[in-house]
Amino acid sequence: MHDERLKEFLKPLVLSDSQLQEAYKRFCNEIRKGLSASEHEQADTKCYVTYVQDLPTGNEVGKYLALDLGGTNFRVLLVTLKGHHEAVVESEIYAVPKDIMLGPGEELFDHIAQCLATFVEGHKVASEHLPLGFTFSFPCVQLGLTKALLVRWTKGFQCSGVEQEDVGRLLKEAIARRGDLEIHVMAILNDTTGTLMSCAHRNPECHIGVIIGTGCNACYVEKVDQVELLEPEYKVNNRYVLINTEWGAFGDGGLLDFIRTDYDKEIDKKSLNAGTQIFEKMISGMYLGELVRLILLEALKRNLIFVLSQNKSAFITKLSGECECFETSMISEIEADVFPEFKKTREIIKQLFGIEKASVEDCQKLRYICECVSQRAASLVGVGLSGLINKIEEPKVVVGVDGSVYRFHPKFDAYMRATMKKLVKDNVEFDLMLSEDGSGRGAALVAAVASRGN
Repeated sequence: MHDERLKEFLKPLVLSDSQLQEAYKRFCNEIRKGLSASEHEQADTKCYVTYVQDLPTGNEVGKYLALDLGGTNFRVLLVTLKGHHEAVVESEIYAVPKDIMLGPGEELFDHIAQCLATFVEGHKVASEHLPLGFTFSFPCVQLGLTKALLVRWTKGFQCSGVEQEDVGRLLKEAIARRGDLEIHVMAILNDTTGTLMSCAHRNPECHIGVIIGTGCNACYVEKVDQVELLEPEYKVNNRYVLINTEWGAFGDGGLLDFIRTDYDKEIDKKSLNAGTQIFEKMISGMYLGELVRLILLEALKRNLIFVLSQNKSAFITKLSGECECFETSMISEIEADVFPEFKKTREIIKQLFGIEKASVEDCQKLRYICECVSQRAASLVGVGLSGLINKIEEPKVVVGVDGSVYRFHPKFDAYMRATMKKLVKDNVEFDLMLSEDGSGRGAALVAAVASRGN
């Protein structure tokens, strides 16, 4: 791709090594503040204590239920742990209708309890009174393993009467209202915790869990003496505790303004939660497609792409307004496409603009725009992961990764590793492993580990 004008136009999205170093330094300082008692309030990354203090050994056995709510679908799972690092997972997916996502909280939890009842009936485990782990992937302050206050909704949810309330209690009350379910809620956890637990179940060197999907967040294993907000009784018999960083909020106080573009600001302004989750909005699947749309629109206006097309004004109209017509999945398809055929890219261009057979040059330009957006996203994840790996101070750290962006983008893993090679200390070995259903299996494992202690 040799178009110098387009390269110049996209330069603000290409992070230099010194920008990465600066972002890394700022990130590490925010994590330090999040863990400290005196500066916790000022920190963007709140580093919430999860109260999960034991990693799975791989020898856990028994049947456990798991609930996983973190987006427009939620799942109910029956996880049978068989020892020897083995688990059998059966699950059903249930939709969360838009009106429930935006309605009263009680209706949301009644809906969840209803699906749970249908599931245990269908899987014939209603009479077994099973322990349950609830993966609730929104920013929460944990006050104990089964007590978590929702700080704020993200990812398009806006149910009333849930913020600042204990989601464990709301779930238990919804189960009790039915009167036909006997289930023991053992743990409320974040999907990053689930990912870490699920990967640690298979690989004991896993000390970090990260999700790069609709949202983006990470948790990691921290030494108890580093966590000033952990009550003394949790430090007596345990050396470690899992910390949910809530790193999506990094930059909320302005620390990322030195690399944010006008497109980022536009996306933030139009979002349901303007001014918050600034880091997440540069990385996660909920926003990447929209970023490409805004950049493509500007490139069209400046005559940098589809230069020879007759009806450019029609393209501009098509991309303008609130269309959100460029989906994040298209980025993965375009970057996975084969030069010079560009079969998939041409289909996408045809779908968007009605161009019958786009030129190779325009396909390359569109791919370059996508690469700039996804490479920046992956580099920023790499910055955060490097900060956590270096903080953990182990000779080898495995990172468990889940989420649709990581799973389906052909180069995201490679982009992340390239940044991590620059920032992770030379004496530390690291690796990334794809989580097999962290938020489901992981929730069951947290329930299993919690039951072990009872």
